Amino acid sequence: MNEAETPDNWDSPQPILVILAHPDDPEFFCGGTIARWVLAGHQVSYCLLTCGDKGTSDRALTPDALCAQRQGEQMAAAAVLGVHQVRFLDHPDGYLVPDLELRKEITRVIRQEQPNVLVTCDPTNLYVRETYLNHPDHRAAGQATLDAVFPAARDHLNFIELWRDENLEPHVVREVWISLPQEANVSLDVTEHWQLKLRALFEHKSQIGDPAQLKERLLKRHTPDSSPENPRFEEQFKRLVLA
Repeated sequence: MNEAETPDNWDSPQPILVILAHPDDPEFFCGGTIARWVLAGHQVSYCLLTCGDKGTSDRALTPDALCAQRQGEQMAAAAVLGVHQVRFLDHPDGYLVPDLELRKEITRVIRQEQPNVLVTCDPTNLYVRETYLNHPDHRAAGQATLDAVFPAARDHLNFIELWRDENLEPHVVREVWISLPQEANVSLDVTEHWQLKLRALFEHKSQIGDPAQLKERLLKRHTPDSSPENPRFEEQFKRLVLA
């Protein structure tokens, strides 16, 4: 597939909203794609649902201090990629539940941002690899976001107070791109953006440990048809075209 045939070859700049659970999820899940889209002229914004206030082994670090640190790291990582805006909903890390209140919050953000393209993660994915159990917050984030996209953001009578009291008009998301999918139908070549993804990930100092080890690990994720000497990198999605 040449570049003109790729599914992200939109004919105009797109407003793109990434809704995921934790600070660092966008860069780990799809940082190469985000860099690709920003450099192509699209406007990418983040909405992160939790504060990331549990992810540490440092027993002297309080949840509030970790939250502040991770939010700062996320802002720095987003700046590396050229992300337009980052908002945090500040739910506690590890306790995310795809209930009606979370769905309403996400519906509010979608109606405020009015993205044509929305990125989230796969709520059905229990096992990312044979060695990695998927975080329950990831699954909750994906479920609540998909439920907000359809039908809640589309129909004015869903959470009618958003329309009646907050003057937020319904919005139809045209495409949903699901990262870490059980079954992908899109692979994007992000080889030329892989180093930028790494630079963004290095900003998440509280999470990555030794940067050299992270770099080595991620450079091994080249495609099976490439080599360490001439690597090619892809990020995969399940793409849903809704309008």
